[in-house]
Amino acid sequence: MGVAGSFPSFAGRPPGPVMGRDEADRTLARLRAEHEAIESSLLALEEHAGRRLLEGADLTGVTKERWASAAQSITLLWRYFEAYAGTLASAREIRARRRYPGRSDLVALTDLLRGDGVTVANGQAAGPGASLTGPARLSERFTLEELVARMNDLYARALDMVLAADSVWSALPARIDLLAAELDRTRSLAHSVGVRPGEHPAGDDLESIARELAVLRAQVISDPLAFWVPGPRSSAPGGGRSDTTRYDRAARALEDVRREIEAVLAVRQDSERRLLQLRDLLSRATRTLAEARLARGEVLAKIAASEVPVVSGPPTVLQERLATASAYRRHAQWSRLSPLLDSLEREAEDELLRARESLTSVTAPLAVRAELRGRLDAYRAKVVQHGLAEEPLLVERYDAARRMLWSAPCDLRVAEQAVLRYQQAAADLLSPPRPGGRGGYGNGETT
Repeated sequence: MGVAGSFPSFAGRPPGPVMGRDEADRTLARLRAEHEAIESSLLALEEHAGRRLLEGADLTGVTKERWASAAQSITLLWRYFEAYAGTLASAREIRARRRYPGRSDLVALTDLLRGDGVTVANGQAAGPGASLTGPARLSERFTLEELVARMNDLYARALDMVLAADSVWSALPARIDLLAAELDRTRSLAHSVGVRPGEHPAGDDLESIARELAVLRAQVISDPLAFWVPGPRSSAPGGGRSDTTRYDRAARALEDVRREIEAVLAVRQDSERRLLQLRDLLSRATRTLAEARLARGEVLAKIAASEVPVVSGPPTVLQERLATASAYRRHAQWSRLSPLLDSLEREAEDELLRARESLTSVTAPLAVRAELRGRLDAYRAKVVQHGLAEEPLLVERYDAARRMLWSAPCDLRVAEQAVLRYQQAAADLLSPPRPGGRGGYGNGETT
């Protein structure tokens, strides 16, 4: 049921000249409409679901304090209304005596409708902001206009409190319950993949969120106004919004946990493929290291005066951790398998890269020897192409370089110098003649 923000003000003007009959009748008609509007608003407030909940709830904190004040305001509102209704009844009774009221009746009506003759017994509430629990007075006197203004103020404050509490109760508990249901589903899913409190951080987070939601719901039920942000002072009663800060924080935390559990689920679904890939990576790394060890022996036997790095052994530690990962999969310990697979994949890739680098480093002298052999053969082919293969100097230098490169152990530094000497001699013979007789074919040079 809707509740108006204030009573309509139909009260008469301040005391002045005695009313005429027509003016008195118009004023009484307005007062009857005002009486009905006030009564309707008070009954609506009385029947408001938020007021009934406040009346029956076990309140705490700021809500308990404000409801005690609001309940007094509502009680005082009815007392004021009864005084107002009594004054109106007296005025209507005077008017009903005669069809054409005499002066004495009009004076009495003027006094009732404009004067301060409305007496409220034992009134305790003064103006806005005054204490409702101050010393009691025997009675207070009001004009009808003053009485309506007083009722408006009390009504607005009581209604604002009722609407604020009802707004929080209508919004937050239902949202908390929905989030709690989502939490239960997430906990069930987490349990199925081995995410449990004390065993996985996400399991501890779920328990923490559950405790927070339980505490939050209890606090919202007992002290809703602690979760209310009022609107501007000029706003109508009930203006403001529910404070959802703690709820939002819990919702974000649950979403983070849910994503983590989904990642664990993905591990369960994809674990066999990833384990096979890991076995393949480690097998390739082991084979590459074995190849590097064989190559190192060959280099030490065939290359002289060369420093060859030591080759590490097979990745036994990673193999052991891979066996642990397989055991986790067999026993459906997905929450433990997930981080282990992530780290194993990184380390296995690194291990294969190190094995390849080790093979490259070990075989580098053989690569240098192969490059020197290729360079020697390339210049020999060029010399043959130009018919100079039998030149004594070239034959001598070619044979010397070839003996060094095709014998073991090979001294790469000496062999490289021999190839350079052959290369220089070939270049000199293949270059066009220069003035002065130097260069060119068959000049007899024996440098």
